[in-house]
Amino acid sequence: MGEVIGVKDVIGISLGNNNKIYYFSPNNIKLKKGITVIVETERGLQFGKVETDIIKVDSKKFSNKIKNVIRISTKKDYYKHKENLSLAEEALKNCRRLVLENKLNMKILDASFTFDRSQLLFHFLSDNRVDFRNLAKDLASIYKTRIELRQLGVRDKAKNIGGIGCCGRELCCHSFLSDLESVSINMAKNQNLSLNPTKINGVCGRILCCLKYEDSNYKECRKTLPNIGDTVNINGKFGQVVNIDILNKKYSVDIPNIGIIEVQNESNS
Repeated sequence: MGEVIGVKDVIGISLGNNNKIYYFSPNNIKLKKGITVIVETERGLQFGKVETDIIKVDSKKFSNKIKNVIRISTKKDYYKHKENLSLAEEALKNCRRLVLENKLNMKILDASFTFDRSQLLFHFLSDNRVDFRNLAKDLASIYKTRIELRQLGVRDKAKNIGGIGCCGRELCCHSFLSDLESVSINMAKNQNLSLNPTKINGVCGRILCCLKYEDSNYKECRKTLPNIGDTVNINGKFGQVVNIDILNKKYSVDIPNIGIIEVQNESNS
């Protein structure tokens, strides 16, 4: 028998200074909006703030195991978190200084400690690969912890910095998308969009992430529709498809000596 997929309780928590919400298991701890907590993450323990009520979700919606809230933070935890932020600011300045001294072609964006200071993470931008081994050694000798320098691509840069998309809303990648999934030009073709880069590319210069949201619906609707340019037979008269309305499953055909007629796909009748 297959595994029974159940319902999980999760709670939304923000980490750091951005507005992005990550979901954790409440771990049978009574939580409410606004309180601060210590949570388990892939990087280690982190300090966070509860942003949502407990939500019941189908566990299959989460591809990875949901990590736990460890505890409600104490006053001591809060002071340690503030100290970590101050130390991270100092580390950012030191890292930027060392980058200049070593003449490395990289721009350091930010620095952050895990709650227990077991790791110090820096994000940086560079057009090329950078040999930062000596930089990492220098930083490790100063802070006596594991150093990670993570290069951001153009999509990661937008996710990290944020901005406003062509829709007028905050970038999806910065506000709620946990993972940057692959997006292809075929998704724009499936939706019959103009392939003009200014229309289908986001502020990062890559294809809009939001094209993926409805791609499966467009694929399903297109299954029985012809393509623009196809020749079709309409009641014994041959014509060329000049337009398609994918979501309404309609298409227009230009028939010589008759003109343009609109055809409703039978599967949608």
